[in-house]
Amino acid sequence: MHPDKEKILALIRERCKNTLMETLDIEFTEIGEDYLMAKMPVTPRVHQPDGVLHGGATVALAESVGSAASYIFLDTDKFFIRGIEISANHLKSVKDGVIYAKTSIIHKGRTTQLWEIKITDESDNLISLCKLTTIALPK
Repeated sequence: MHPDKEKILALIRERCKNTLMETLDIEFTEIGEDYLMAKMPVTPRVHQPDGVLHGGATVALAESVGSAASYIFLDTDKFFIRGIEISANHLKSVKDGVIYAKTSIIHKGRTTQLWEIKITDESDNLISLCKLTTIALPK
C-alpha cells in the first residue's frame, strides 16, 4: 500500500478510538482513489435476539465507512461533514464471520454527497446495499 494511504488509514483508526467504531470492532482496511473499505466481525455482540447480524449494526458499519470516506475525500479544513440520510436493503442473513463494507461516491456536489455502500460476507455475497447522503457545512 502507498505510504500516504497507510497514513490516512492510521489517522482514521486514531480518530475512531473510544467511539462506536471501536465498540463494534470496525476496522478500516483499504483506501483507493475513489473508495474506502472497512470490516466488522459478526459475533453475538452484534446479533439480534435470534442469533443473526442486527440490521442496525450493519447500518452503523455502512454509515461509519461512508462518513469516513467523506472525511477523506472532502476538504475538512473548510467543512464539517454530517450524515443526513441513510437507507439500507438487507438481502441476506449472517450468523458469524466477518462482513466487509466498500463505499464509493455516486454524487459529489458542493453541498451534498451520495455514497453507495456494499456490505458483503467473506464469500463476497451481497449482504446489504446501503446509500448514505452527507452534507458539507462551512466551519
